[in-house]
Amino acid sequence: MMRAMQKSVLAMVMAGGRGQRLHPLTASRAKPAVPFGGQYRIIDFVLSNLVNSGIYSIYVLTQFKSQSLNEHLQYGWGFGSILRDHFVVPVPAQMQTGDAWYRGTADAIFQNLNLVRESRPHIVCIFGGDHIYRMDVSQMIAFHEERVADCTVAAIPVPLKEASAFGVMEVDEDGCITGFEEKPVRPKPMPGDPTRALVSMGNYVFSGRALVNLLQRDADDSRSSHDFGKDVIPGALKDHRIYCYDFTKNRIPGQSLPNAYWRDVGTIDSYFDASMDLRAVIPDFNLYNPGWPIRSTRYDDPPAKFVHDAENRVGRAINSIVCAGTILSGATVRNSIIGRNVRIHSFAEVKDCIIFDHVEIGRGAKLERCIVDKNNRIADGLEVGGGAGAAGHDWTVTPSGIVVVPKQPRYEGGIGTILI
Repeated sequence: MMRAMQKSVLAMVMAGGRGQRLHPLTASRAKPAVPFGGQYRIIDFVLSNLVNSGIYSIYVLTQFKSQSLNEHLQYGWGFGSILRDHFVVPVPAQMQTGDAWYRGTADAIFQNLNLVRESRPHIVCIFGGDHIYRMDVSQMIAFHEERVADCTVAAIPVPLKEASAFGVMEVDEDGCITGFEEKPVRPKPMPGDPTRALVSMGNYVFSGRALVNLLQRDADDSRSSHDFGKDVIPGALKDHRIYCYDFTKNRIPGQSLPNAYWRDVGTIDSYFDASMDLRAVIPDFNLYNPGWPIRSTRYDDPPAKFVHDAENRVGRAINSIVCAGTILSGATVRNSIIGRNVRIHSFAEVKDCIIFDHVEIGRGAKLERCIVDKNNRIADGLEVGGGAGAAGHDWTVTPSGIVVVPKQPRYEGGIGTILI
């Protein structure tokens, strides 16, 4: 169900970060362009939330390694040219205000204030492009307008021990923010709950005029790091109406349970854990909700196929997501996410893995707790993960034991490097 906006709304999605903690998945692509859930990219979740909420004017601010992201937006998110205010447009760093790259989240918007001024929106939504969640943004906008706020910050409670990674808020009974500290060493707990803190999701709704004024003031401050969480929001508390929107109160069509799922997939471990949340019979994050679809690029791939091999072994997948074009021939897949056009051969076993598009897994290979990026061929009989060593291979192994096999070039007519 789409949400109609009564006032003009412009969305700006921050998609320019380096994503260094997600390396090597971000070695050749921006973090929002990293595949997720088999057939999606991370950025598809915020874009789907905006479009499903009736927000169709969207700029995506890019910077580092943006080619893959730009192509995805072009092929998957083009609205056509019938309505001028319906668009998803990538905006590269253009240095409109000087010769510097984006120096912070606030500076990224400030350098593109010409887009805001030309659109003259009543409301500007500034959202991150690298989180996994569902959200009806129109409900947050309604909250913002009811309180005649200058800025509203989306928030979610997290365990106190995890709060130091976020901006932590203090609020009064009406939801007005009275204190905001970015990544504090000793986060302050929520009132009445000493085990949790209220943290920013990095999603903001601004009144158009207030945004312009606050960004200009921040740009004039030579001491500022030009970041919303570190500078703009804390500095605005004394003379602006800044409110906190409780994300757990957001309600999504087709979803009966409370809406509390939000994941920052900023590290390999967090990305892996969020991917594994998709597998269960009743998953923590359910992709199968037609009331709030996750949109993405559509491909003309054939259906997935599960076949017998010459030894009459049956290809099977248990508690797994298997995308189009994939063929399982006498192989067993458990608790895994298998991308598009993957080939898994006889006697191969894949357990607790994320396999990206165009991967071939050889006969008798065994993979456990792995992420295999695009265009790889895993050799016959090779063991990856599950305690198997990575010596001699250009692989990343996280402290928790997840093995990441990096992306390979795809040559015309076949897979890239063969791992032996």
